[in-house]
Amino acid sequence: MAEHRLGIIMHGITGRMGLNQHLIRSIAGIIKEGGVSLSNGDKVMPDPLLLGRDLKKLSQVANENSIKRFTDDYQAAFKSSEDTLFFDAGSTQMRPSLLLQAIEANKNIYCEKPLGLKLDDAIAICTAAKKRGLKTGIVQDKLFLPGLLKLRTLIDSGSLGKILSLKIDFGYWVFDGETHPAQRPSWNYQKENGGGIIFDMMSHWQYILDNLISPVTAVSCLGVNHIRARRDENNQSYQADADDAAYVTVELEGGAIAQINSSWCTRVYRDDLAFFQVDGTKGSAVAGLTSCKYQSMENTPTPVWNPDEPQAVNFYKQWKEVEGQGKYDNAFKHQWQLFIRHLYEDAPWNHTLEEGVKGVQFAEAAMKSWSDRRWVAINEIDFQHE
Repeated sequence: MAEHRLGIIMHGITGRMGLNQHLIRSIAGIIKEGGVSLSNGDKVMPDPLLLGRDLKKLSQVANENSIKRFTDDYQAAFKSSEDTLFFDAGSTQMRPSLLLQAIEANKNIYCEKPLGLKLDDAIAICTAAKKRGLKTGIVQDKLFLPGLLKLRTLIDSGSLGKILSLKIDFGYWVFDGETHPAQRPSWNYQKENGGGIIFDMMSHWQYILDNLISPVTAVSCLGVNHIRARRDENNQSYQADADDAAYVTVELEGGAIAQINSSWCTRVYRDDLAFFQVDGTKGSAVAGLTSCKYQSMENTPTPVWNPDEPQAVNFYKQWKEVEGQGKYDNAFKHQWQLFIRHLYEDAPWNHTLEEGVKGVQFAEAAMKSWSDRRWVAINEIDFQHE
């Protein structure tokens, strides 16, 4: 049994997502477990190089997670022959430039979504990586959440019959910083910094719809800027001019319809921060991040509309818990393991930069729908010019 070192340039790990999910729970977790096992019994051990602009923050993160290497020298990091993979979880605005630099340096690519803020930029990144024969990946973590894994098993088994519709309800109240500290960074609410819930969340909804039900064919979107004054991390007031809610309808191949509400201006009265309901001819299912419940045709009640009397039916009783397949690991960590196996032994891998391009296309179409106040078709992406 041999151990292979994987040098990873990790950018954006001082941010919430990069630090908690990708560094602490994924890469540091994999290191503590002794690496990623390959089919021949070999192990791959990640060796991260933390990259960023704030050397003090990088040093603190590195010390807290027993990581030896960190730097604020971007050019030196890209020139390093010891590090063959570049990972980015930084700001979306910086991503196209950084990815192209890494590709030019012949680094394999793994990055957070969205791939960019413009479809042309996303295609250019994808094209550059393919020309150099690099292996690529885009983070699509929600596909590996226990709730959605259970829901997908239920759909694939045919238990729901023909899928008619999907409803996604996502969001929570993000404080404006006036009376309570805001839970999200201020750039999320500023157009000039790439903020807005549409670009933040539409990429997620695209890959969930594509993989759970069927590909999207058209979108109608209304974005809203509900709260226009907020306070930033330094308690300074600023104009929040980016969309903080989106109300979306989507047509899918095969005729199913998806309705998606995403909001940072809503209070939660459901089982989880994200809730998915799939209705089919044989049954329905509802899933959160960890759990999934199912109602068969046999258990479907026959309610009677009578506004003059209190509702007599307990609609929750007819739903049964969907059992899982043992213990589920962290979704981000699981996808990291799959990608590392793909790097070393060409294990199956569908989450390439091409899939990331689709997410940008969907978000851009949603923005155009909002701007033009009309339905926008989602056409097949033409990569012929590559």
